[in-house]
Amino acid sequence: MSVPKFTTLGCRLNAYETEAMKELSQQAGLENAVVVNTCAVTAEAVRKARQEIRKLRRENPEAPIIVTGCAAQTEPETFAAMEEVTRVIGNTEKMQPETWQQIAKGPDFIGTTEKVQVDDIMSVTETAGHLIDGFGTRSRAYVQVQNGCDHRCTFCIIPYGRGNSRSVPAGVVIDQIKRLVDRGYNEVVLTGVDLTSWGADLPAQPRLGDLVMRILKLVPDLPRLRISSIDSIEADENLMQAIATEPRLMPHLHLSLQHGDDLILKRMARRHLRDDAIAFCEEARRLRPEMTFGADIIAGFPTESDTHFENSLKLVTDCDLTWLHVFPYSKREGTPAAKIPNQVNGNVIKDRAARLRAAGDAQVERHLTEQVGKTHRILMENPYMGRTEQFTEVTFAAPQEEGRIVTAAITGVVGGQLTA
Repeated sequence: MSVPKFTTLGCRLNAYETEAMKELSQQAGLENAVVVNTCAVTAEAVRKARQEIRKLRRENPEAPIIVTGCAAQTEPETFAAMEEVTRVIGNTEKMQPETWQQIAKGPDFIGTTEKVQVDDIMSVTETAGHLIDGFGTRSRAYVQVQNGCDHRCTFCIIPYGRGNSRSVPAGVVIDQIKRLVDRGYNEVVLTGVDLTSWGADLPAQPRLGDLVMRILKLVPDLPRLRISSIDSIEADENLMQAIATEPRLMPHLHLSLQHGDDLILKRMARRHLRDDAIAFCEEARRLRPEMTFGADIIAGFPTESDTHFENSLKLVTDCDLTWLHVFPYSKREGTPAAKIPNQVNGNVIKDRAARLRAAGDAQVERHLTEQVGKTHRILMENPYMGRTEQFTEVTFAAPQEEGRIVTAAITGVVGGQLTA
């Protein structure tokens, strides 16, 4: 017998939760199973999940296949109908020890329970987070501080896969980060589905900036704190204060912008306008001149005209974005956007996404060129590659100590990476 094989599709949070499931399944004594942690962010993601399941069945003809994650939560019947699939479990169930104990009872466990175990995610109110000490590289650890989302953007299926927003209390987060620092981690990344909503469900309703300030104050030995994706319109005063005054908070923010045209933003039910995004980037860069931005942008949202798209394309330079995640719009059944009559032609969407990616590539190239000759503090992820505080990859000709922060002068650019 062998340990379960896990496959993760989608976001960093999914990868984090896969590590939790590995622990839970190991504690339960589960053997010889295949677990697929799916993503539902686009229709293409669901298609890839089904493709991956069929491939895994060919590679593992005898092993039970357990499907979980956001696509399993939003479309359990899709996966239950696949002959390759043995069991479908929801996003809440996958984090519960008893689920894995039940699955591990024996090779005939399917006969003892229903094939689908997916409850109403909207009924979940407890705080998020099975705590995994040290998930990530040996240098960087990820800490889940929030799960779910209370917003209902018209294109997004994720709230129906993740449920409403739940926060991990600050004390729990800080205790975990202290353990990680004691184990030698030099960087911690705060992660969640809607990170800037952290605290809204906690007593006194603290904000993300409050959490950041508390971490930096109460864990003085933490060299680097990084924030994953945020909604810039929800950035609070303390978060901006931390950007301005805390060098241990990394000068790199990934923004959930989605579009650069006000009418499309309104049709998406976003809570910011184009000028809000530009103003935030200008202010953050004023407070921290070395700040770099990543951003999510959707190409081809229903009703998007050439003019609307040009506003999105121009946002890349107006906000001086560096790391773009471009999503070709994908119609998701069950979302309001799927019902909008004026859907954009697929070839047009593909072309617009390519133009956005090209604009992003040009921004990366410019950023890399600007770093040549500068000195950076680089966290080594392996002996030959590390990342700057702005999350830029740097390669070294001579090996460095993994997990260590080294100070080095940037000598050039090769293959989309800096050299030092």
